[in-house]
Amino acid sequence: MTQQARQLAWTLQEQPSRFRFLIRDRDTKFTRRFDAVFASEGITIVKTPVRAPKANAIAERFVGTARRECLAWLLIMNRRHLEHVLRAFIDHYNTHRPHRSLELALPTAIGSERPLCVSSREIERRDRLGGLIHEYTYAA
Repeated sequence: MTQQARQLAWTLQEQPSRFRFLIRDRDTKFTRRFDAVFASEGITIVKTPVRAPKANAIAERFVGTARRECLAWLLIMNRRHLEHVLRAFIDHYNTHRPHRSLELALPTAIGSERPLCVSSREIERRDRLGGLIHEYTYAA
């Protein structure tokens, strides 16, 4: 696990955006040396609470959604392709996909009122990931 942490840390150095936190569970495979790799990069390790099986529920829910709505429908060719697909899906998930837990609102639209649609001619559709994902917006 420590070697995998080092390899991940090397790739993180190449990216312009910096991670500030690593959330992990308390499995024994994550040793002090594993934590030290990320600490040396300035990343704070946050451990999930002891005996809290639902602590990872939000992350697991997103992973399940990504698998069901995106990854199960595509043939991923390589790592670069996977990263492209996940970036597009995460953008869609956070900016265009309605969430049931938010009363079908978009995460980026919390606190703002939804515009009313007068006719179907006012809506434009944008296809992403080869038509797997459809995003709808109001026409200007």
